[in-house]
Amino acid sequence: MKAYVFPGQGAQFTGMGKDLYENSPLAKELFESANEILGFRITDIMFEGTAEELKETKVTQPAVFLHSVILAKTLEDFHPEMVAGHSLGEFSALVANGTLSFEDGLKLVSQRALAMQKACEIKPSTMAAVLGLADNIVEEVCASIDGIVVAANYNCPGQLVISGETTAVEKACEAMKAAGAKRALLLPVGGAFHSPMMEPAREELAAAIEATTFSTPICPVYQNVTANAVSSPEEIKKNLIIQLTAPVKWTQSVQQMIADGATLFTEVGPGKVLAGLIGKIDKEAATANA
Repeated sequence: MKAYVFPGQGAQFTGMGKDLYENSPLAKELFESANEILGFRITDIMFEGTAEELKETKVTQPAVFLHSVILAKTLEDFHPEMVAGHSLGEFSALVANGTLSFEDGLKLVSQRALAMQKACEIKPSTMAAVLGLADNIVEEVCASIDGIVVAANYNCPGQLVISGETTAVEKACEAMKAAGAKRALLLPVGGAFHSPMMEPAREELAAAIEATTFSTPICPVYQNVTANAVSSPEEIKKNLIIQLTAPVKWTQSVQQMIADGATLFTEVGPGKVLAGLIGKIDKEAATANA
C-alpha cells in the first residue's frame, strides 16, 4: 500500500517551491491564490527570503504546508492509500486525502501559526531533543521535574523531543544526561509546542476548526494524537484540536501504518527528515521523496 507522509515545521529552506512555481501552471495558480488568502506575498519570502525570515512561525507553517500540498497536487500518479503528517504536516495530509479543501487548510494553518505565536509570548517556554534514552525513561524523568515539561515528539526510537517551561526543560536536560542520554540539547524554537503551554492556542484554534467543513477522506489519516487510522470527519476534527497540547506519536504512527500494510512511504514536501526517521523506526521500510 502507498503511504504518503508530510513534514512539519523545521523542514523549510530558502528557495522552497520556486521550481514548482516556475514549471507548473497549476502550482503558480495555487501559490498566487495563497498570496491572496494570506494577505501578503509569502512566495517572495519562500523563493527569495533569508533563513531568518523563513523561521518566523507565521511564515514557516504556511510555507511548509504550501510546498507539501502544491507538490502533491502536481504529482502525476498521486493515489494515496494512507496518509500521515508530522505535527503541522497533518494539515497537509488532510488536504492530500480530501478531508480539507486547499483554501480551508491554508486558513487553518495560518490561524494555527498565529495562535501558537501568541501562546509562546505568554510565558518563556522551549523544547529540547533527547537522544539515546528509552521512551519510558524520558517520560519518568519529565514526571520527576518541578514545573511543566512533557514528552512532545516521539520521532523514532532513541530520539524524543521534550517541551515545556524553559527552566523545567533545562532541569530535565541535566537529569536526562544523568540518566544516560547521549545528548539533551535545547532546540532553537519559539516555544513549547505539543505541551500544556499551548492551551491558549488550542482554544483559539478549536473555534476555527469547528467552523470549518471536514469531508469524508479518500483514505485514512494516521493522526498524531492516536497513531491510528481515522476516516471519520468528526473524529479527525476532534483529534486535530487536541493535537496542539498532545504529543506527536510519530514512531507509533509509522509502526501502525506498516502493520496495516504500508509498503512504500513517500515524503511530500521540503526536506527528507521523515524518510530518515522512518528508516530508523523500521530498517526494512521502503522510502522515497516526491
